[in-house]
Amino acid sequence: MPRQLTKQEQQELNETFSYHAPTGDQPGRYEAVRQAGKEFAEVILENTWPCPDQSAAIRKAREAVMTANAAIALEQSKGAQAV
Repeated sequence: MPRQLTKQEQQELNETFSYHAPTGDQPGRYEAVRQAGKEFAEVILENTWPCPDQSAAIRKAREAVMTANAAIALEQSKGAQAV
């Protein structure tokens, strides 16, 4: 039988998996991260041959952008936490 989530775990899931409308300077920061990711992807494509590793590199660059944007979106609720 699955274990019951704690109240804190449930709150964290609710916060993580909900929409966070951008506020303040967040839209500009999202754009900066996306632009840097796009530029990195261009460097990858310009300097590697099409192959599975190239596809993986592009996918990981995309994942990095998405994860960074999630960090921006969730910063208000999670507070500034170092990795």
